[in-house]
Amino acid sequence: MRCPACAYPESKVVDSRPMDEGNSIRRRRECLSCGKRFTTFEMLEALQIMVVKKNGSKELFDRTKLMSGILKATRKRPVEAEQLVNEIEAELQNALRQEVTSVEIGEMVLERLKVADQVAYVRFASVYREFSDIDTFLDALKDLKRTNKKKKKTED
Repeated sequence: MRCPACAYPESKVVDSRPMDEGNSIRRRRECLSCGKRFTTFEMLEALQIMVVKKNGSKELFDRTKLMSGILKATRKRPVEAEQLVNEIEAELQNALRQEVTSVEIGEMVLERLKVADQVAYVRFASVYREFSDIDTFLDALKDLKRTNKKKKKTED
């Protein structure tokens, strides 16, 4: 790291502290030439993930787009949308895949909402699965109800 004062290329680390829940590091450095202290920040470079849409087009993964969809589904519901987005983004990054389909992302959201809040799940599913009529909607509700009964039986 070059010193901002004298441009000397070497410095020593005086102090290091984790930031942003351990996602980055703040370092205090001291120039080995002039002795000036300065601060640097290091972040892990995230893998750029391409999302393959239903029509075959590709675009970069957009966290804000995912957040927007989840916020619409969880509006006025006791669900931490930020936490859901963080979990999904972390899972995508940890998978180390350069491409993921929008269908896979949608299923990840549905899986988490099904556990977190059933109303938010139905809201998201109605848009994501493009319910065309009341029967499709009722089928989704019946499926959710069956899942709940199975879940309650295993808990008892």
